[in-house]
Amino acid sequence: MNRLRNRLILVFVLATFFPLCLTLWTTLNLLELSRGLFNSPLAQLDEVSKSLETTGQKLYQQAREAVRRDAAERRVTPRRLTPAQAQTFWDSGAPEQFEFSGQGGNMLDYYVRGKDEVLVYSRPLGLPMSALTRQYADARKAVEESSTRDLRKGFSATLVVVVASLWLAALIALVYVAHRISRPVHTLTEGLGRVAAGDLSVRLAEGGSDEIGEAVEAFNHMAAQLEQARERLIHLTRLATWQSVARKMAHELKNSLTPIRLTTEEIASRAGAADPAFLEQASQIVAEEVNTLERRVRAFSEFASEPPVIPAEIDVNAIVEERVCLLKAAHPEVAYELRLLPQLPKAVADADLIKGVLTNLLENAAEAVKAGGVVMAKTGLTGEKLRVEIHDSGPGLSAQARSSLFEPAISFKKGGMGLGLSIARRSALLCGGDLEALQGELGGAAFRLTLAVANGANGKLQ
Repeated sequence: MNRLRNRLILVFVLATFFPLCLTLWTTLNLLELSRGLFNSPLAQLDEVSKSLETTGQKLYQQAREAVRRDAAERRVTPRRLTPAQAQTFWDSGAPEQFEFSGQGGNMLDYYVRGKDEVLVYSRPLGLPMSALTRQYADARKAVEESSTRDLRKGFSATLVVVVASLWLAALIALVYVAHRISRPVHTLTEGLGRVAAGDLSVRLAEGGSDEIGEAVEAFNHMAAQLEQARERLIHLTRLATWQSVARKMAHELKNSLTPIRLTTEEIASRAGAADPAFLEQASQIVAEEVNTLERRVRAFSEFASEPPVIPAEIDVNAIVEERVCLLKAAHPEVAYELRLLPQLPKAVADADLIKGVLTNLLENAAEAVKAGGVVMAKTGLTGEKLRVEIHDSGPGLSAQARSSLFEPAISFKKGGMGLGLSIARRSALLCGGDLEALQGELGGAAFRLTLAVANGANGKLQ
């Protein structure tokens, strides 16, 4: 089932990788276009700053020449400073020096070294040279920084890393989800394989409310139905085998009954010519044996016969009350308890067969309890199934008895033929229901008869 997971991963890769590459290519091209638009103002700023530098240099040279000229022609009165007042210039040893002064550097001072003094000639420039110099330096710095910084390379690398990280995270999440999806499907496939191999007891762990969970629930229901159907088929097959044996035995016994009955009648007719006591005793013995043989023949004949099933709507509560009322007289030492569900819907079954099943169960329960024991009959509804339960306070059933409870010719009570429960379950199956043993509520044995609920008044099953 790893193929399913691998296909999901491959579909994800094919569905996302190529669109992702196309998105990256488009983004990088847009970035290149925006880089050109961004660099255009910087190029203009570079040109303006260079022009400003040339203009400033020319103005500065013209101002120097003009102040020299004014000083040489004595058109400007100098300021006289002591060496201490112009110590920096005096200590430099230079014959002359130019400096900007005034507000924003709008004055040009011309320092000239004298014998014992410093002459300073000043000339207005008409513009703030210091501020202009500072602005020029800032512009050049911005241009140089923009030329050394590659925004496209840094942004492209960051974009690729972020997109790749998100895609890998999505891929990891998909691998996890694909594993979560493929694992229950793989488990379901294994379960189907085991069912196909004949193992109908397999059940899968249920979980989740999605489609996979519903499939697992449906599989478990299917396996349970198949297992129940197989058990019923095995039971009916065994019944069919015993039915064949019962027919043969009934035929053989009937062949022996006829001469026995004739002999008895002959003995009775000649009673005056023989010992009356002996004849009476012999007659009684033969009659008892005949009755025993007839009872056995009747049981096997009933077991082997296949009466027609006539399903109809029946009132289960009424049938339970009727059967209990009939058996109370035969077992006055037993206390009967009824727990019938009010307004119980009708069931679809053969009334005669259901009466026979309930009679068998109630009779067995009455025989199992001692004097003062309790037999409880209760009815209920579970989904679309109607149930009738018979509980008793007797000794209960052993594990061995439970394993072969419905097997023909196996009896766990004295004088039993071992056919009653087999016939009862067969009757329940023929009515579309079933009969099973339960854990008794009164400490003894318990049986549950399930029947289909009628759908309205048309007698159809729900």
